[in-house]
Amino acid sequence: MFTKNLKLAWLCLLLLPSTLQANNLEYWSQQDYLALFPEQKPLVQRFASKVRNPAVPLQQPLANTVRIVMLTPDQQVSDYWSRNQTSLGKRLVELGVPFSLQNYPSLPSTTDREQEQQLADALLSDPDYLVLTLNSPRHTVLLNKLMTRDRPKIILMNITTPLKDLKNRQPFLYVGFDHQAGTRLLNEKIKKITNSQANYLMLYGTRGYISTARGDEFIQLNINEPDMNLGQAFYTDVNPEKAKQAVLQTLQEKPNINLIYACTTDIALGAAQALKILNKEDKIILNGWGGGSAELDAIATGALDLTVMRMNDDNGVAIAEAIRLDQVGKTHLIPQIYSGDFVVIDKYTSKAELERLKDVAFRYSK
Repeated sequence: MFTKNLKLAWLCLLLLPSTLQANNLEYWSQQDYLALFPEQKPLVQRFASKVRNPAVPLQQPLANTVRIVMLTPDQQVSDYWSRNQTSLGKRLVELGVPFSLQNYPSLPSTTDREQEQQLADALLSDPDYLVLTLNSPRHTVLLNKLMTRDRPKIILMNITTPLKDLKNRQPFLYVGFDHQAGTRLLNEKIKKITNSQANYLMLYGTRGYISTARGDEFIQLNINEPDMNLGQAFYTDVNPEKAKQAVLQTLQEKPNINLIYACTTDIALGAAQALKILNKEDKIILNGWGGGSAELDAIATGALDLTVMRMNDDNGVAIAEAIRLDQVGKTHLIPQIYSGDFVVIDKYTSKAELERLKDVAFRYSK
């Protein structure tokens, strides 16, 4: 039983669906961007083929070592960030590109001030390429400042929706896996499993882009479904313990919840702990998001029902291939956006099929 103070603390996390930004004015969807800039379509297709295929080494060595700095929120259970750092480095080696790579790790909930200090420290080394993510409004402010500089070239990782207010002054590359596309795939599978009848709990991460693109998008997709009802929603700061407590509280108050939509791996695993405590693992559907090792293990044990699995290492490969093209004077062949492939898996996916997908997704980071 929760104490009154603890319950009030968790209620502070409660929110109504914050924006339902299906028509978000800050970003172009990938589809809208390609419609506005059709010349990008053949670049995207050719570049995607390059990413999927084996590396083609440089014919002439580069004169200088390429300096790369990454700022990644990789201090979490999800191995998305660490695997892509590995695939980036290994692909650059195969390509014959000499490089140095420095990573500044953080938590997803790291404060803006700490992130700004990390950025300042990273810029002191005068890197050629700066890889970072964008989630909060403050990140957008920092990006605008970075875009006024001649260097480094900016690679935005884990975002595939170009910022409208940057107009023609865009970063070097947007690279990741389209969150809305992944959410649509998850939604289709969930509707089949539930026959479009569910009372669900929404577990967001932090306030920002990812929660909007994965969480609000799911709500928007179901807003006209009469029997898909949002019962409760929490921000969890991508903290498994907060996710667990949110589930325990919600199911105490609303026992009719039969679906939990988790926006990240860490949230899903925290929710799974709560369902195990309540002995409701077989009674409530729970998804993962991303399909990393921890989620695949959880699906194998029955702790998760399904997830949308990214072909993870292609993200790092794409960054490496873009750097290679840039270094040999072929920047015009680099698309503005690279978005990798997804597949939905569940507890009924065969072991053979899962092993095949793992060979593709983790081809550099096994």
